[in-house]
Amino acid sequence: MTWDTGDFDRESLASAARAFTAQQVARCAAIGIDAGGYQVSHLAVRTRTWRDYLAARDAIESYSTANLENVWNGRPISKLLLSEPIEIADGIGIPLIELIPPFHQRVYRMGLEHVGFVVGPEHPAFIERHREVLTGQQFQSRFCAPVYRLFEDYTHVKFYETSLGDVCRLEGAAFDGMVHADWQPADPDAGPYETGCD
Repeated sequence: MTWDTGDFDRESLASAARAFTAQQVARCAAIGIDAGGYQVSHLAVRTRTWRDYLAARDAIESYSTANLENVWNGRPISKLLLSEPIEIADGIGIPLIELIPPFHQRVYRMGLEHVGFVVGPEHPAFIERHREVLTGQQFQSRFCAPVYRLFEDYTHVKFYETSLGDVCRLEGAAFDGMVHADWQPADPDAGPYETGCD
């Protein structure tokens, strides 16, 4: 799937998000996970450089109502609450974009990197049912411990008990306007270990 990661207007992002989500749902179906009926928590987008992150953040903020930006793993990450969810299927929309800049020790997919689905209270049973095809689990906080599947192209699907937006609220944050972390990298053009977005 090719996508110009410098093109963050709403329609371009929406078109790419629909194709990416459909691809990831089909991949899940191939390994026995029916992800198509779950609500979407968020879509994660990774940028190659800090400059790219700032350009993407400015563009996505223009069609968002609020954001949360905090420093995680040594660099800011922005959770952008869209003014209107990006519809990907009847009754299913993407309400939140997780925007992630570089500076990390692992290889990651640039551009559309993962889609998060909300499993709800059956999350423990979901894990037991699909343990053999899941790649791992993250323990980010007491409210956030998604399981995930990593695919060969370094994209993921993640499955949450609670949406990322609701996790932020449970942790005491509020989506109230645009808030930016006070943070600057030594080199705004430095990139991470990455794979491309083709």
